[in-house]
Amino acid sequence: MRIHVTDADDGLHDRLQEEIYRFNGDVTELRDGRAISIRLNDPDGELMAGLTGWTWGGTGYVDVLWVRADARHKGLGSRLLAAAEAEATARGCGQMVLSTHSFQAPDFYRARGYIECCRTPDYPVGHSHIHLRKRLRLASRGG
Repeated sequence: MRIHVTDADDGLHDRLQEEIYRFNGDVTELRDGRAISIRLNDPDGELMAGLTGWTWGGTGYVDVLWVRADARHKGLGSRLLAAAEAEATARGCGQMVLSTHSFQAPDFYRARGYIECCRTPDYPVGHSHIHLRKRLRLASRGG
């Protein structure tokens, strides 16, 4: 057996995600994972902002939230995050979690109710990687 190190992915990431999801489902018996993908295009059809993540096991996760430089500070990030939270809530999630760097948007997330739960210093060097969490209000179910 030979270990092959490269910067080319060739589908490895997707395969590993599938294997980990299968393992996690076998251990937890939670197999409700679903992707969240939200995009906003400008009038020319170009990507203006987007969010990707997933829900699984009662938690929503924001993997990437990005807003094009010329569209920032216009409420688009807030709209994307609110849409993701609403979708996670509709799927029965009681919390959202995400990570950001100290030079990115921790104050943006804090202003929207996210609370820091962990910080990794010097990732990258001179900065921190910050993990945040927000409790979601599940809609009451009539009965």
